[in-house]
Amino acid sequence: MITAIVLVHTAADRIPETAQAIADLDGVAEVYSCAGDVDLIAIVKVREHEQLAEIIAGKLSRVEGVIGTDTHIAFRSYSKADTDAAFAIGLD
Repeated sequence: MITAIVLVHTAADRIPETAQAIADLDGVAEVYSCAGDVDLIAIVKVREHEQLAEIIAGKLSRVEGVIGTDTHIAFRSYSKADTDAAFAIGLD
């Protein structure tokens, strides 16, 4: 699974609607509104790199209210939840 963290700049008066529209896209796992340099952070999870272009450039960037995006590809997860899940496979 390929994970991309997409930092999204939006029109200030459209944050809730833009966040929901992004969350509704196939391949988008989560969307967070946040304080700081960006308005939203979207977590995109796909099986193939080509799908990133389809989702981020082809759909997410075109959602009404999106002004710009900055995409970061994750190499490895160090989340405790992910580690626990990996070791729990096959225990049932």
